[in-house]
Amino acid sequence: MEVAPIDGVQSFWDGFDFTYILSILLGVIPSLLCITLHELSHGLVAYKLGDDTAKNRGRLSLNPLKHLDPVGLLMMLVFHVGWAKPVPVNMYKFKNPKRGMAVTALAGPLSNLIIAAVFMLIYGAAFIPLNQSSAGRYFLQMIQLTAVLSIGLGIFNLLPIPPLDGSKVLFSLLKDEDYYKLMHYERYGGIIMLILVATGVLGKPLNYAIDMVYSWLVPLAQAACAGIISLFYM
Repeated sequence: MEVAPIDGVQSFWDGFDFTYILSILLGVIPSLLCITLHELSHGLVAYKLGDDTAKNRGRLSLNPLKHLDPVGLLMMLVFHVGWAKPVPVNMYKFKNPKRGMAVTALAGPLSNLIIAAVFMLIYGAAFIPLNQSSAGRYFLQMIQLTAVLSIGLGIFNLLPIPPLDGSKVLFSLLKDEDYYKLMHYERYGGIIMLILVATGVLGKPLNYAIDMVYSWLVPLAQAACAGIISLFYM
């Protein structure tokens, strides 16, 4: 008796989009790097301003597991914007609580801009040597993706939605009474934040902002690439 071949598994693999899965996997290390340095920046600035809460809880660390929020990481991998587990900050340890909180909040997005600029320089400097092989091109993609994800993380966190960094900066402009009330309820903003990302409401505005900042940094990559050409290929 002749048995018909079972081709269901084969048809599944034929229709599977491996490029999408690969793009997700390539984003894991860049995402962890961006969120780790983002949160570490918050903790370091808070410590310099007099708050040792993050230090005492072991959050002044380069270990990404200490800063990882699984949902936020998934959002970064899928939507290229996300968040980490917030570094604990006790604003009452600052000489000026509202100003200290605002400066601490801005440290994260600022660090992301710096990371993006550094990785665009690396991308430009490494473009010619790494572009010679398929493995090298994957590394180039990761370098470029690190810059893009860092820009996205920084811009997203500037949104004035609690508990994102932008809300702390905005709230610092309010009267003390209103400020402390809003800070008390910031934990509930996570639900709003998740809905806005998952439903795509923020998609177009965020993509436009990311593309704009990225275009500002492209000359850094071009300058680095031109420098490598002048040094080694002329």
